[in-house]
Amino acid sequence: MQLIPRHDPYLVVHSADGLTVAALRGELDLVLVRHLRPELDALVRESDALTVDIRRLSFCDATGLGLLAHCAGRVHRRGARWRLLCDQPWILRLIRLTALTDVLHPEPGPPDFPDEADAVVGLPDPLGLPDPLGLPDPLGLPDPLGLPDPADRPDPLGLPRPVARPVPTGPVVPLPSEPA
Repeated sequence: MQLIPRHDPYLVVHSADGLTVAALRGELDLVLVRHLRPELDALVRESDALTVDIRRLSFCDATGLGLLAHCAGRVHRRGARWRLLCDQPWILRLIRLTALTDVLHPEPGPPDFPDEADAVVGLPDPLGLPDPLGLPDPLGLPDPLGLPDPADRPDPLGLPRPVARPVPTGPVVPLPSEPA
């Protein structure tokens, strides 16, 4: 697949040798998801390796996360490689709170490029040089940016955190309203 020419302000795609980078911009909500889903579905079907860069999103809601999870699942089922570049703490928190970390595998990605429209992230160096960033394997990172787990922070109202208590085991006793 080659570079897909488009005049879409929300999606910039670069492709070479089966590796595809899709950079998303704007607000990934229901309206943009409906616009992007056919395009991303085509990229998922045709790419041997798909990198989705969401570092330029200004908003992402549940439908946006649903689209990303849908794409990641289809890429994994095809046996292709998936990368999600995300360095925004608020999106990473949403991913963690919705338990999608193991599906999306977010990672911070390389630093910004001078001209984002021409940035090609994750594609091999044409000279065959090794990756200078040496990015770690995202599977070994519980949180790619090292953000604290929300459960470790104190409650904003000063209330104690609930403590999980073991459920007592024993014989099941029917309630008076239930037949024995």
